Amino acid sequence: MTLASLDHVNIRTANLAPMSAFYERVLGMKKGPRPPFTFGGAWHYCGGIAAVHLVEVGHQPAGKEPCLEHFAFRANGMKTFLETLQREEVPFDIRVVPESGIQQVNVSDPDGNHIEIQFLPGDRAE
Repeated sequence: MTLASLDHVNIRTANLAPMSAFYERVLGMKKGPRPPFTFGGAWHYCGGIAAVHLVEVGHQPAGKEPCLEHFAFRANGMKTFLETLQREEVPFDIRVVPESGIQQVNVSDPDGNHIEIQFLPGDRAE
């Protein structure tokens, strides 16, 4: 077996509306079709794939130190993305991967999940 790509991330949340709004407004992941499960939720799409599955739960999951530190998306249009973060007042930090020049823009969704958005070296915000 050889893994081909990441299919999706499943996030349990008691804050479905603000979480869904974040993924759509800030990350540009449109809310799309979702099977008729017996529980609430939302699927957000990236490049035609339902990459983020939000699952509505009654109480916010507790966890002092999550096992999943972050998940990442490759993107383009860094300048536009940074403008969106500033407009939406979303805190972020930028790191550059040594030797590769890949720029990582790090944000957190409303539940505090760490998301890394990667931009190739030539995609600058200047």
